[in-house]
Amino acid sequence: MSWWHDKRVLVSGGAGFLGTHVVAALHARGARQIIAPPSNAYDLRDVDQIRRLLTDCAAPGPPDLVLHLAARVGGIGANREHPAEFFYDNLLMGTQLLHEAWRAGIGKFVSLGTVCNYPKLAPVPFREESLWDGYPEETNAPYGLAKKMLLVQSQAYRAQYGFNAIFLMPVNLYGPGDDFDPRSSHVIPALIRKATAARQAAARGTPPVIQVWGSGAATREFLYVEDAAEAILLAAEHYDDSEPVNLGSGTEVSIRQLVNQIAALVGVEAEIVWDPSQPDGQPRRCLDVSRAERQFGFRARTSLSDGLRRTIDWWEQHGADA
Repeated sequence: MSWWHDKRVLVSGGAGFLGTHVVAALHARGARQIIAPPSNAYDLRDVDQIRRLLTDCAAPGPPDLVLHLAARVGGIGANREHPAEFFYDNLLMGTQLLHEAWRAGIGKFVSLGTVCNYPKLAPVPFREESLWDGYPEETNAPYGLAKKMLLVQSQAYRAQYGFNAIFLMPVNLYGPGDDFDPRSSHVIPALIRKATAARQAAARGTPPVIQVWGSGAATREFLYVEDAAEAILLAAEHYDDSEPVNLGSGTEVSIRQLVNQIAALVGVEAEIVWDPSQPDGQPRRCLDVSRAERQFGFRARTSLSDGLRRTIDWWEQHGADA
């Protein structure tokens, strides 16, 4: 933990879902100089504002590390409706921030990619060696490819300039503080919201129904957000290499199983109505997580059932405010 005591850390997206958990984990490790500006303070798509950010946090010297967590993210629906923005915003934020961090003399840059970097039909479990063996799933390809360019850039800057830039690829994250807006949320918060609404309908005497996109056959892997924060900080401390690293739990679950599990945890017996006219997204997602354990000792500690229970509890307590 003493490793962080004298480090100055800039966390882009530090006020967001993942960022708030990373900042909390930094505090727990004894970090005393954390710079985590809100998203409206600097537009990271604008190189002049990136330079202003780095100037504003340059005293008494440039940050030792940048943890680049800022991103434009969303579920299948949001990706399908805003592919140009998901590509442009993520590409501009990442490539310009990494370049300016190198120019400013920052010691280490941690980039976050995504499981969406992988080809649509990558062999399961996804191994980092399969990353370039095909095109990503179409509904999130613009987002996935924009984030994937950070891997190319980090490897290029390491090769030419010796810049210590690393690239991590987390699976779908979830947990307290997640985005529960139905216009942009990922699958777990969307299902929790639908299940609690169905329970409320049942209490009013209305037959409870949960409507879900797709067929339910697709599979996903999920990583609890506090485990993700732990993985990112372990990699920041210990990993110094050009190869990308998966971050996940290594556990695969079908969407059908997930719906039933969430409904049971919420406490509702509802009719599940599937909408096959809507996309399933990538057919399967499950990572080989052995490189993260081998390189910097990360292994997810939170089971899906425990993580879902904590996320549901948070939504029950804070849903109205959220």
